Amino acid sequence: MTDTTMTIADTAVELQNELLLKALRLETLDRPPVWMMRQAGRYLPEYMALRRKYDFFTRVQTPELACEITLQPIDIIGVDAAILFSDILVVPQAMGLEVNMEEGRGPWLPSPVQDASDLKRLHAEEAAEKLSYVYDAIRLTRRALNGRVPLIGFAGAPFTLLCYMVDGGGSKTFSKTMAFCETFPDVAQQLLRSITSVTIDYLIAQAHAGADVIQVFDSWSGLLDEQAYSQLSHPWLAMIAEAVAPHAPVILFPKGSNHALPLLSQTQGVSAIGIDWTLDPAQARQLTGGRVALQGNFNPQWLHHSPAQIRQEVTAMIDAFGTRGYIANLGHGITPDVPVDHARAFVNAVKEYSHAEK
Repeated sequence: MTDTTMTIADTAVELQNELLLKALRLETLDRPPVWMMRQAGRYLPEYMALRRKYDFFTRVQTPELACEITLQPIDIIGVDAAILFSDILVVPQAMGLEVNMEEGRGPWLPSPVQDASDLKRLHAEEAAEKLSYVYDAIRLTRRALNGRVPLIGFAGAPFTLLCYMVDGGGSKTFSKTMAFCETFPDVAQQLLRSITSVTIDYLIAQAHAGADVIQVFDSWSGLLDEQAYSQLSHPWLAMIAEAVAPHAPVILFPKGSNHALPLLSQTQGVSAIGIDWTLDPAQARQLTGGRVALQGNFNPQWLHHSPAQIRQEVTAMIDAFGTRGYIANLGHGITPDVPVDHARAFVNAVKEYSHAEK
């Protein structure tokens, strides 16, 4: 096994590609940086070969495998940033909940949180320490990247993790979670506070291990109206951003929560906000007032269009966002049925864009 017991100082090499960091500093560039959510995954044949050999959590918990998978889109697609191969549910897992990942079913938690008594089963104090395999994967990946591109670490937002921890798996409505938050509001707040505490420790440790940027995925905050969002999502995101920002720039991805963009853009510690494909770029700029960088928002389904059409659509997207404080990305994760050549066409279209020619 490869030795991963090195410190961040051992991985401190000069970055050869700083486009992502410059965009997060709101610099104007000739073209934006580009990466794709879920870029290390099921659309790549090389990833599928590893999936046939190793189960999901073996891939996540083995630093060498996580490193190999993280590097695949850098080598194959040519994106401007790597995002660590991991999963948001490692946090509930470290807190003491059993998490299974089944083919065709997705995540499954057989003993979800149902009431206050279940909180006794959770162990927040030492949870971040149990995730040392993630920090080892970051160190190993930093060494392997050798400064080619920045490395992004990530975690799930507290409300999104609560959804899985209460419903016991994925859902379109998370009706059990919504009922739980209404029936046991104090318990929900206590659980959110515990998740937030673990997440802060976890993300700071990722930054110390070598993550250049941190992204927080609030995949299910779109279920919340503005009042519920102000209680169940934003306070915890604000705590995370303020605590983590001194260690690494923070990107928030509040999928489906366009109403929250003005609030999030004024939240201390937030460098960028990812937006989905339902929001017009001009409106996104207006809502955020130029206070933060924006990331997104290419519809993943458009990756099924022809490479020539992808190029046209990417050019139009960048024209609409501009090249100051903008990160080209998808409005959600890449789907497994996207041809590799089309993913590469998306990345190349961004790379070939030139602000200087406009």
